[in-house]
Amino acid sequence: MNVSTQFQSPLADQIERFLSHHRALGKRYDSEESALRLLDRFVFEQGDIVTIEQIRPALLERFLLSRPRTSNRSYNHLQGVLQRLFRWLVVQQVLVESPLRVHPRGLRQQRLPFLFERTEVARLLEIAARLPDAPHAHQRGTTYRMIFALMYGLGLRVSEVARLCYRDLNRQTHCLHIRQTKFAKSRLVPFGPRMTQAIERYLGGRLIDVPAPDNPLFSLARDHRQPIGSKSISRTFHSLLGQLELEIPPGVSPPRLHCLRHSFAVSTLVRWYRSGIDPAQHLMHLSTFLGHVNPSSTAVYLTITTELLELASDRFQSYAAPVLPEMER
Repeated sequence: MNVSTQFQSPLADQIERFLSHHRALGKRYDSEESALRLLDRFVFEQGDIVTIEQIRPALLERFLLSRPRTSNRSYNHLQGVLQRLFRWLVVQQVLVESPLRVHPRGLRQQRLPFLFERTEVARLLEIAARLPDAPHAHQRGTTYRMIFALMYGLGLRVSEVARLCYRDLNRQTHCLHIRQTKFAKSRLVPFGPRMTQAIERYLGGRLIDVPAPDNPLFSLARDHRQPIGSKSISRTFHSLLGQLELEIPPGVSPPRLHCLRHSFAVSTLVRWYRSGIDPAQHLMHLSTFLGHVNPSSTAVYLTITTELLELASDRFQSYAAPVLPEMER
């Protein structure tokens, strides 16, 4: 994050060390830095605080209350950043104890994310392919169809798709190079024969002879130099939802673009269960494929569905069958 303003409060050096520590672990920590800049400025503007030890619970409470938070979730994010910072200072023996006494606010019960069935995704791709061109949007149908196919078929984030350039596509090794994405990580994402065919069809329909390596893979401009923004992709996705006539089960959130990635993760787990693959032994593979720092981040996507519960139960019964008769004696 390139910000010219330096930290100015007595926390300045420790905030820099805290951010460097987490970024060394492969995290971006951009939103955390923004939150800590707010804290740093607030402490600095007090005028009479010259040491970290002078930062008391009442000051941190005033800081949190001074920020206009639109939701409990955003308030808890700010509180959580402060909590991590001061816990770290305690571990580093800079402070004896954390001065933060404010607790997170209660959240309403979270609704489950919407999971797309394969037939629903096929319908989405069909509808997307029929999108008409506009004066400043060339080949909309084929472009958005390919974007949504990649997001569901490979579990890509919308920001990752939007940033893809021709140099990121290796047609010989059948891999996408996802560069410097979330958590400041790059990764290779392989794709199979069906995705290869879809990509080749997409490229074959582009009216461009030899694209420059840095040209965006997805562009609606006639010169193919202007990438499609993530927000434009999201708006187009939501404009198509009405035509899908999806049934949203009770307790499930309305579909979002990110649900395509979520659906990929869950369908992968289901496929492993059906194939007799132990998901616990391969969760790290899925985590790496999705570009997560560790499997705990991947676990967020693995929504428990009825099908997953049944498959997990069947797997347990198969595993436990030899010892069940002895246990029943």
